[in-house]
Amino acid sequence: MSFAKAQDLLRLAQIAASRRGGICLEEICSEFGISHRTAQRMTEALDATFANVQTEDREDRRRYWRLDARPPERLQPRQETIIEALEIAARLARDQGRLRHARALEDMRDGLLARLTPRDARRSEADAEAVLASLGQVMRPGPTVALRPDVTDAVIEALRGPFRLRVIYGPADAEPRVIEPHGLLLGHRSYLVARQPARGETMLNFRMDRIHAAEVLDESFGFATGFGLNDYAAQAFGVYQDPEQYGEVIWRFAPVAAERAAEFRFHPTQVMEPQEDGGLIVRFYAAGWLEMAWHLYQWGDKVEVVAPDRLRALVDGHRRPDFDALP
Repeated sequence: MSFAKAQDLLRLAQIAASRRGGICLEEICSEFGISHRTAQRMTEALDATFANVQTEDREDRRRYWRLDARPPERLQPRQETIIEALEIAARLARDQGRLRHARALEDMRDGLLARLTPRDARRSEADAEAVLASLGQVMRPGPTVALRPDVTDAVIEALRGPFRLRVIYGPADAEPRVIEPHGLLLGHRSYLVARQPARGETMLNFRMDRIHAAEVLDESFGFATGFGLNDYAAQAFGVYQDPEQYGEVIWRFAPVAAERAAEFRFHPTQVMEPQEDGGLIVRFYAAGWLEMAWHLYQWGDKVEVVAPDRLRALVDGHRRPDFDALP
């Protein structure tokens, strides 16, 4: 057996041990990018190599392979990439004020290091640190709004319940309000998506940096029927939600900017239509004209708003021809 095949077999064993339901042939094909016959040979090798392989035929007419216990720790592959990923995720969590998540990720990283020999642990830490030093600037591409860790922890705890939150929002001396958190939108400015029962069933966005205090109440609630955070977020270009602004947005990029524009994912629902003159039309449905205007300004006069009319009126006086670079 070649070294590559041995590594693949070890990886398959780890997957079969870590997934409660095991893994089937179709999933092996997808995971390793191989044919059905090659996947069958891998399961045969798995059966021949490990004594604790269990198989189960399910109602979906698929057979699943599962290891009752993990392979010996000494057979674990090198951990540099895993340690790098955990460290990056932990640093990002700390930057966003999610100390609970940062500590959990750091504990997982430390657990991996503890299972290595001292020599391998030092090498893994050194290799991971070298990569992280190179990624430092990429992880912070621009200004972000600082969040209060105590507020972020309270929000996460409430979402886990779910429990209602009592918050001080806006002015520091504002009256407390009770809200029902449904999700957290993280970005350069983060928002808590929540329902405020006193104001009805409408979902509202609360800027996390304007929440001065948050207390988790011992009051559970039911999430709004049919609510999905991804679908909710997709109604906006950025984070701003306004049903009166929601509708089709059409932008036409000049031929000189079309290739660059085609590289962008402006919105999850976007449709791109190359034009005969070399230009590009982008269509999507969303609200948030001001956030669109902020983005469109970067393109100068290389983009034209076809629809809606009010967005076109908002940007037409600010389309400059003297920008010497595209976003």
